[in-house]
Amino acid sequence: MTNYTKRFLLIAAIVCMATNIFAQQKGEFCGIKNTAFAAGEKVIMKVYYNAMGAYIGAGEASFTTALERFNGKPVYHCVGEGKTYSFFDNFFKVRDRYESYIDTATLSPIKFLRNVEEGKTKIYNNVTFNQTANTAVTTNGVFKITDCMQDVVSAMYYARNIDWNKYKPGDKIPFDMFLDDEIYHLYIRYIGKEKVKTQYGKFNAIKFKPLLIKGTIFDGGEKLTAWVSDDANRLILRVESPISVGNVKIDMMSYTGLRYPLTSLINFR
Repeated sequence: MTNYTKRFLLIAAIVCMATNIFAQQKGEFCGIKNTAFAAGEKVIMKVYYNAMGAYIGAGEASFTTALERFNGKPVYHCVGEGKTYSFFDNFFKVRDRYESYIDTATLSPIKFLRNVEEGKTKIYNNVTFNQTANTAVTTNGVFKITDCMQDVVSAMYYARNIDWNKYKPGDKIPFDMFLDDEIYHLYIRYIGKEKVKTQYGKFNAIKFKPLLIKGTIFDGGEKLTAWVSDDANRLILRVESPISVGNVKIDMMSYTGLRYPLTSLINFR
């Protein structure tokens, strides 16, 4: 996801997509228990690009989770990788890999790795979070962070555990994200529930809009729309957004290792 969604989506998106701010409001992103995803899950998403009235496949992204140990703690090792197809490499080549080691007890990130190639831009950053001392040690130095800090990958998995039934359409769920050695104060706006038809099939879905930070690909504001499955998995189904030239649409195309049956699926395509 757009320093936010250029990552939150350029992982989940243009190949790669998903998410604290004030005291009481921070609660949704502090110490929530994971009930949505399981170790061993793998999700493949396809990115479609539209500049002249028709969507064509531009690339794909994969998201995997594994249960490991990091510094003696059990963690979810979550990896998002994205790439453009060879034809689109001529216009804007993407080869992105994001990794987050997430404390299984709190769903707070302990370690975040970013190794990306987007067009002519190459970035590597290695971040170690100390959530108790409120610091982040990165490739570029030591930075103070706020409570309940998320990275771009941990935020996506954390957000899957939001209890959307607690909110009404229009409500905002704020959170803080650390990216590019900066803190971004963001939010997700809940839109409501609806049926959505994707390349995979038709689903009962939960719809929301994350706040984006203006970047080289995505405009700022609430222009990106996302849908997740209206079942216990909260699986990302579709993301749509205008970009600097044209529009992108990202659809879930396959999955393995879900924690629960995908009961939100109404019928296949």
